[in-house]
Amino acid sequence: MAKTLVVYYSQSRGNTKKIAREIASTLGADLAAIDTVRPYNCSYDELVYGLSKTETQNKVCPPIKPLDKDPADYDRIVLGTPTWWYTMAPAVRTFLAETDLTGKELVLFATHGGWPGHALADMKACAKGAKVIAQTDVQFDSTGGDRQETPMPAVTAWAEKLK
Repeated sequence: MAKTLVVYYSQSRGNTKKIAREIASTLGADLAAIDTVRPYNCSYDELVYGLSKTETQNKVCPPIKPLDKDPADYDRIVLGTPTWWYTMAPAVRTFLAETDLTGKELVLFATHGGWPGHALADMKACAKGAKVIAQTDVQFDSTGGDRQETPMPAVTAWAEKLK
């Protein structure tokens, strides 16, 4: 099996983190979180209905901290994002812009509250040089809560197919 790193960005509710951990556990993969240099110090509603809309519409790439694992050391990268205004979170856009994925296998997943939009297509378009081999989306509560609509066994079964 390819040496795999699960990389994810997750905000206040931790839904994407929860899925990333499950995928990493299923695959026996390493895990690395994307963190912005400047944290979003605002309420969930302010983030969702204000800042995230502005940043995604303007394709902002906020500075991110270095990962604690080097993607260059891995054959396969699993990349997860929450869906912000129908696309990937800006921090994931930064990761894709700054990380050389040439020749890597790339697996994509997006979490969302019922509207996955074009997050996965946008991630794929920004993943220059990588070979996207699989993708999925995972639905959570449409009110912004942490209730998972896509059953975890379905996520696990999907990850099992990546072995």
